[in-house]
Parts: sequence; C-alpha cells; structure tokens
Amino acid sequence: MKTTTKLRAAFVGAVVACAVHAPSAHAVEPVAELRLYAMDCGRVHVKDGAMFSDTGEYDGKPLDVVSSCYLIRHPKGALMWDTGLSDELAKSPAGVDAGGGNFHLSVKRTLVEQLAQVGMTPADVTFIGFSHLHFDHTGNANLFTQSTWLMNKAELDAALSDPPSGGMDPSTISAHKNAKVELLYGDRDVFGDGSVRILLAPGHTPGHQVLLLHLAKAGAVVLSGDLYHTQENRTEHRVPLINTSRADTLASFDRVEKIVKNQKARFVIQHVPEDLAALPRFPDYLK
Repeated sequence: MKTTTKLRAAFVGAVVACAVHAPSAHAVEPVAELRLYAMDCGRVHVKDGAMFSDTGEYDGKPLDVVSSCYLIRHPKGALMWDTGLSDELAKSPAGVDAGGGNFHLSVKRTLVEQLAQVGMTPADVTFIGFSHLHFDHTGNANLFTQSTWLMNKAELDAALSDPPSGGMDPSTISAHKNAKVELLYGDRDVFGDGSVRILLAPGHTPGHQVLLLHLAKAGAVVLSGDLYHTQENRTEHRVPLINTSRADTLASFDRVEKIVKNQKARFVIQHVPEDLAALPRFPDYLK
C-alpha cells in the first residue's frame, strides 16, 4: 500500500538532519566475544498514531516510541545498527515539534556521548548498517565517515529517488558518497561467521531489513527495525498505513517469525520503550 500524500509530507517534515565530521580513530581494545549494546537515541511522541495501522486501530490515538540504536562489538570489529534521531536535537532540551505538530522529537543523550562511555568514537566503528532509511534511523549516519556502509540497493534507490520515498531525507546519508559502500541485494553475513546477519524483510520500505545475532550466553536475538512498531502490531499482524507494500510486509512477518521460532530467538521491537528497557542498561551489554 502506498503512503498517503499527507502522511508522507508529515514524515518528511519531521526530518532534522545532522552532518558532522567524525573524530579520528584511535586504538580500541578488542573484545573476545560478541556483545550487544542498546542505546536510547531519542524519543518520539506521536499525537495521532493513525499511520501505524491501515485498519484504524490507532486513529486519533497518541503513541510514544523510542528511537533505539545498537552497537554490536565482534572480535573482528564493530557494527552500528541504526543511528536514531540527530544528536543536534540534544541542543533543544524540551524537544522540537515537527510534522505539522503531529510529532514531538527529543534527544536526551547524544550517540557520540554514549559511544564515549565505552571508549569509542564513530571512527572506531567498522560497519554501519540500517534497518531502513527513514529519518529516525539515519539521524547520525553522517558521523560514520570512516566506516563501511552496508546499504540495501533497493532502499538506497528509494532514498535517492526524486522525490525521495516518504520519511527519507537523503541529506542524512550524504556521507555515503565519500565512504566505502557495500550494496546489499539480500541477506548479509557481516563478519563471515554467522554470528551477525542482516536479513532482508521488505514491506515497510523497499529494502527493509532486520538483524539476527547469535550471542554466546543469551542465544539468538532479532532486532526488528520497523517490522513492527508496537507489541500489538506484532500479535495482531497489523500493517502500518505508511508501508510501501502490504503483501511484502505480510511475507516478511511470516519469514521473520519462522526464524524467531526455529532459533528460539529473543525478539526486540526497536520502537517499543519496554523492549529497550528490558535489555542491559547502556553501557552494560548482552553477551
């Protein structure tokens, strides 16, 4: 299903871009095992959540979601999965209204500050990957000028189209033009040992993806991207009005849920505050 013109305009109007140069890399002590760090990279209060279901359950109802982002540390390097809302928003402690007043965006602690807590800068991150390229997942992407960008080809095409696909602002990913880019056309084994895999799950956007991790103690964990935005959307298989394809969305629901069942995986809905809170509080980590 195509996004309505009104909702597309609201999403694009909510974009706050940030183009910042990354600091120089320095020696970071390697890790012996896979670690998952979960970060709070901003909050969004939605006045009218109608866009989150095409069957009307959220019409006129408010929703509060978190823009979470994740640092995955591996013996061979690090992956940043999604980059949240722009750190620039931290300069407005009360937050800012956007999208014609339907969104209130806020950032309490910047991504850069959080990375510093584990002795890292954006320049120390080997790979940057995205569940998709909506503005609330790419706000700090331009910090990662020295990382290898793992970008789904269909998703990148949507962001660079004229006009860009709804909710995408190409200025938030402009640094990819001068960075090393690896285009993805399907699944990707990030470190080559099966422990960190990007899985294609289109529907929300043309090249939407989820992340599957295999941790030594915690076992399998799936980071949802925007496969679902709420717990109810998962249990009821609700399809957001803003998704680019209803059929692809339902097929991705089916694929990912079968993987979750077969791998006995923990499923983290990235926009649900309770799912973020249930993970170790940064800078602690899951292993």
